[in-house]
Amino acid sequence: MRQIWKSFRALYFATLMMLIGSGLLSTYLALRLAADHTDGLWVGALMAANYFGLALGGKIGHRLIARVGHIRAYVTCAGIVGAAVLGHGLINFLPAWLFLRVIVGLGMMCQYMVIESWLNEQAEAKQRGAVFSGYMIASYLGLVLGQLILVMHPQLGLELLMLVAMCFTLCLVPVALTRRIHPAPLHPAPMEPRFFIKRVPQSLSTVLGAGLIVGSFYGLAPLYASQQGLSTEQVGLFMGCCILAGLLVQWPLGWLSDRYDRAVLIRTAAICMALAALPLAILPSVPLEALFAVGFIVSLLQFCLYPLAVAFSNDHVESERRVSLTAMLLVTYGVGASIGPLVAGVLMKLFGSQMLYAFFSFFALVLVWRIRPKAVTNLHQVDDAPLGHVAMPAASSPLAAALDPRVDEQMVQEQMHNNVAPESAPAGEPAKTESSPEPQEQAAPHADAQASAPAPHVGPSVDLEQGARKFKREGE
Repeated sequence: MRQIWKSFRALYFATLMMLIGSGLLSTYLALRLAADHTDGLWVGALMAANYFGLALGGKIGHRLIARVGHIRAYVTCAGIVGAAVLGHGLINFLPAWLFLRVIVGLGMMCQYMVIESWLNEQAEAKQRGAVFSGYMIASYLGLVLGQLILVMHPQLGLELLMLVAMCFTLCLVPVALTRRIHPAPLHPAPMEPRFFIKRVPQSLSTVLGAGLIVGSFYGLAPLYASQQGLSTEQVGLFMGCCILAGLLVQWPLGWLSDRYDRAVLIRTAAICMALAALPLAILPSVPLEALFAVGFIVSLLQFCLYPLAVAFSNDHVESERRVSLTAMLLVTYGVGASIGPLVAGVLMKLFGSQMLYAFFSFFALVLVWRIRPKAVTNLHQVDDAPLGHVAMPAASSPLAAALDPRVDEQMVQEQMHNNVAPESAPAGEPAKTESSPEPQEQAAPHADAQASAPAPHVGPSVDLEQGARKFKREGE
């Protein structure tokens, strides 16, 4: 592990700086608007705009990187993001802030894509899991440190915006100075929404719910804490405590996910979250100790939903489709994260700050209703399911599947070498789904489902997404 940290420290440092700046910016804007007595709707709209920019950046980033290359694209976006951050200090017009947040989200997604493609390019097959874990730790640690800066500097002046811009400036230094091989060109993964809606409907429902909840948390939890009477330093500690819960829960969650039914775990987490959020949803004012304790527990549970849904969906999708699956999951999450802050912001404006956790509790109950473990048919479960659980980073791009150790790149390499299409279902066989309204249709894992090997690597001579699309066409 020490050798991995040494080999990838530049990219981890870039990720750390990016997430420090991003985490600090989100909380600063929420507290700044709260200090000006601005409606919570605007706070939610700013976070929704950020996630909209992230979703938009997935498409634009591919084109920009293809046109000018990875390093130029990264440096360009870091410069634009830094300028957009400083723009918040020059303009007090809130609609202009919405546009600036879209620009920040768009630029950051391009930066994620460059870093992840570089990590994927240089990670050996046997190191992939550790490299991915290091990336996740750097992401969560950056978000936590961004909140703790508010403890050291509670004044909501322009100095914090300058510090955010400084972080985005520093994050480009290790990438701009790299002497490593330029990553291979990127190719967008096909979405195939109809296929995945039929194949993994419960996973997509969970990801959508996770986006609604987590997006609202990042955007509106600082406003909620401020309206509970917390000072700026206490808001920073509260947010840091909650985000730290997301990091700490990943390892025990992985142990549970590899040993128990994942649909049951998703439903259990949703039930516990609905109950845990009730005190903050019902009581208009909560003691400080109870606020920190309940907020930590709710965050433990809310950060479980997305990783469990990703693992659950990978159990029912063949390895050659997993890059497309990741793109579909991220778009679904982005839609939820764009809508959630807007809806929660309206509720907080109309009925009070406690509506944020009422919103969490309600959508957790929706997931309890939507996730039905007995309805999982397992008709297209992969042979080695459950696949090894992978702790997901706090933020990722459509390239996350290339880093994910569950992607079976070895099989794709062999098929590309032999020009042989992957096995497909026999003609006339009905579509196989993760779930079905008729629980009695349960069946054993399908024998011709593709197995997954935890050892992917995509080098300059291998384009995983392009190969997967090629094999899909040949298989048809």
